[in-house]
Amino acid sequence: MVTSIGADSVKVYTVNGAASGSASSLPDWLTRKRAARGKGKRAVREQVEGSIDLIQHFEFPEASNRIRTTRDGRFAVATGVYKPQMRVYDLHQLTMKFERHSDAENVDFVILSDDWTKTLHLQNDRTIEVHNQSGFLYRTRIPRFGRALAYHFPSCDALVSASGSEVYRLNLDQGRFMNPLQLQSDGEAEIEGVNAIDINPAHQLFTFGLSGTGTAQFWDPRSRTRVGVLQLPSSQLLPPMPTAGTDNALSITSLASRSDGLSLAVGTSTGHTLLYDLRSMAPFATKDQGYGLPVQCLTWIEGGSQMAGDGLVVSADKKVVKIWDRNDASSNFASVTPATDVNHVHHVPGSGMLMLANEGISMTSYYIPQLGPAPKWCSFLDNITEEMEDQTVRNVYEDFKFIEKSELSRMGLDHLIGTPALRPYMHGYFMQLKLYDAARMITNPFAYEEHREKLVKEKMDKLSESRIRARKDGPKFNKALAERIRREEEREAKKAERKKARQSNGDEDVEMDAEETPAKEKANLLNDSRFKAMFENPEFQVDESSREFGLLNPSTVASKRKTAVEEEDEEASRASSEDILGEKSDSESDSGSEDSSDAGDLDQYNPRTTAKAPRKAYTPIPPGRKAHQPKMVSLRADTAGGGSGSRRGGKDASFGERRQSFGRKSAGQSKSEVWEGAMETSWVPSSNQQDEEGSGRRQRPKSRNGEKYGGTMEKGGRNDDDQEESLRKGRTKRRTGVRSGSKNVFRQMG
Repeated sequence: MVTSIGADSVKVYTVNGAASGSASSLPDWLTRKRAARGKGKRAVREQVEGSIDLIQHFEFPEASNRIRTTRDGRFAVATGVYKPQMRVYDLHQLTMKFERHSDAENVDFVILSDDWTKTLHLQNDRTIEVHNQSGFLYRTRIPRFGRALAYHFPSCDALVSASGSEVYRLNLDQGRFMNPLQLQSDGEAEIEGVNAIDINPAHQLFTFGLSGTGTAQFWDPRSRTRVGVLQLPSSQLLPPMPTAGTDNALSITSLASRSDGLSLAVGTSTGHTLLYDLRSMAPFATKDQGYGLPVQCLTWIEGGSQMAGDGLVVSADKKVVKIWDRNDASSNFASVTPATDVNHVHHVPGSGMLMLANEGISMTSYYIPQLGPAPKWCSFLDNITEEMEDQTVRNVYEDFKFIEKSELSRMGLDHLIGTPALRPYMHGYFMQLKLYDAARMITNPFAYEEHREKLVKEKMDKLSESRIRARKDGPKFNKALAERIRREEEREAKKAERKKARQSNGDEDVEMDAEETPAKEKANLLNDSRFKAMFENPEFQVDESSREFGLLNPSTVASKRKTAVEEEDEEASRASSEDILGEKSDSESDSGSEDSSDAGDLDQYNPRTTAKAPRKAYTPIPPGRKAHQPKMVSLRADTAGGGSGSRRGGKDASFGERRQSFGRKSAGQSKSEVWEGAMETSWVPSSNQQDEEGSGRRQRPKSRNGEKYGGTMEKGGRNDDDQEESLRKGRTKRRTGVRSGSKNVFRQMG
């Protein structure tokens, strides 16, 4: 069930057929064929799936001509093509009861009985057919092509209007034609035909709407004479400048009398509906359909106190169905624009349902709750519509584009005005979206490329905004200070935005400070012209390594200062790298060097230091002050013989002394047995000493209590109880005679 909303928020529910306001460029039969095969587009599937079928098989193979309900309200009778046929629907069962074919297309029909069993049909081949419950009963012909059909129950006369000035009377009680009614024209214009017939339900007055003269004649059924003529105001209804190829004569196309016996609705060929009181010659209300098409159907909506829409009028042309109040014709109660051209409109008495016969396959049914209740045979519609009150309403002009008349002229589509391709609305027209796109591509072939370039540009702009750009307008000097100021500004701006968002959400406790308002920009060093030179002149560069900067910014200096552990690690790594880079060559080792234990040797300038540390002159110890001499191990061997022999080979000998003593060439050793510097030694363990001596390998040097292997490395050099105790329990006393690595020692030396 698809819902559409009128101008006054009146909801119109489509319970059969296509939704109001929807349109498709494809034929109805092709739409159904694609939907049945499952190959339809989204719009096609939406049109089929978004609607419901209140009455099953409520359709014709091609189009429908007329539709009416019986007086008992149980059945609906409709005619259509192709092939020409009549279908009867059982409304209580919500399905088709039967269908009956005929030889010619139906023009109009009337239901003679309270149910569907007796009907009278006017065909387009100048024949009149009578049908009963069993089927076709009788057929007769009239001299001219018929236009309208009515039945007078008191006299059993069937009135048939045709293209001439005569109205034929067929008496169904006697089964023969009676003398026709001869209509005479009072003016110079001749009567081209009788387009409409109406019989007043109150006093049975005949009303005939004439073609070509713009008049309506009233006849008394008792005397079968004319009792009055109604002349329409042609000067007000006809256009002042008629278009070429159109008939400038005014014609009456439809008539409808109200049950009160005094009101008459007249529809004209110009699309106007006039309401008359039979006691007056001037209309008391005039309604324009807006399309300039002939009014095809008029109906008075009546229902007494049970109908909310009592006193309303339904007028319909091929394009639109309008429901409006007889006392106020300037506004519409509801307006329905079907998807296909309208042929006939029938209002179900005492309800808010309208049935339409149209040029589409499916006949259409609309239910308007504000117009009246649902019929008894579909009372469940009231419950369904109440549940749909809160649902989203589909846009009536979803597949259309609104364009103004100036744009229409610029696109060269002025010739479409007045055609089904354009729907007038306010100061412009509604055009199908596909037609608009095609016309725009023809007038501007590069529209797609321009649109694509616009989309690409918008996408690139969004990507560029999301990137992090380097500030090209940044200061040349004091960049760290400028960046810190910018970060503080951004932080303050975000804080102000959060406060503003909380305040807009209803938090009354949050109040924005005056200085945080976006209208007032906060002054800082960057936007103050007095401090401009601070970021442009190198003389104002801030020295972050100075003592004044450290006192003013202790947190910044503390974040850059290294810890004691980091400084010790850095000094240790630097000392090890310097020892490796400053290692003596082989020639310097042979010439010898002084012992490192000589007084003042460590205080002198070390030539092996790198260029990172500046040269520092030697400062002698002032007299009267005794320098602290830590007990240290020399790093160089005593080649001059200054050291004791026991130290050179003992445990207190340094690594350099052991290396020099071990590396010298002694008597009885060949050149290949003297090792200088690092060396590689390999051996194979053996069970006894004889195997090792007979193997021809180099003998491992012996110590008095253990073995020596490699350069000055020994195992088991000590054999005393203290050594065994230290190996088992670990060292318990502080080492003596070793080099101290404390920085305080070096500081006291200076």
